[in-house]
Amino acid sequence: MSFSLWLGLSYYAICNPLTYKNTVTVRVAGVMIFMTWSVAIMIGIGIVIGGYSQGTCEETCSVNAVLSNVTGPVFAFFMPAIIMLCIYSKIFIVAQRQRNSIQISKGGVISKTERKATKTLAIVMGVFLLCMTPYFLCIVFLPLASETPPFSLIEALNWLTLSNSMLNPFIYTFFYSWFRSACKMILKGQIFRGNLTKTQLI
Repeated sequence: MSFSLWLGLSYYAICNPLTYKNTVTVRVAGVMIFMTWSVAIMIGIGIVIGGYSQGTCEETCSVNAVLSNVTGPVFAFFMPAIIMLCIYSKIFIVAQRQRNSIQISKGGVISKTERKATKTLAIVMGVFLLCMTPYFLCIVFLPLASETPPFSLIEALNWLTLSNSMLNPFIYTFFYSWFRSACKMILKGQIFRGNLTKTQLI
């Protein structure tokens, strides 16, 4: 969810650069964060209440079991993934168009920044799909399987999905110096020492 929020803000920043600072204020960002987590919580509660199950069918598959194993992944992963892919494609197209329209005298620095942002988004999106897709595909087709897959396989796929949250900070740290600076400040406990609103991270 945090990546989808970042992707949405990146989309608006690239597609509407002139109005971004006036539109995306601290209050707007706070509302967006609240809405993002609210949707995530609602989806999670809905999956639990709906009897989301990883069990397989023995003789006949009940409609409820199949629906719960399909609707959960659709709303929790497949639909958000498709939306994020569409947004990223739009960002890539607009960034390429802007880079081509920039004058040669100014193109060096700006195009380098755009390339880094586009590359980072692509890597984060690729890692997200790589970590998440196998598990959710397994969950969707699990009730239809004639034989139950080994529990160790399902557990390994589950851990792969969880590893996505661990990998993202390493990706950001590798590409952005400001993120490395922020991490150092957090690890050293500097965020608890005085006012850091005017701190330069770059």
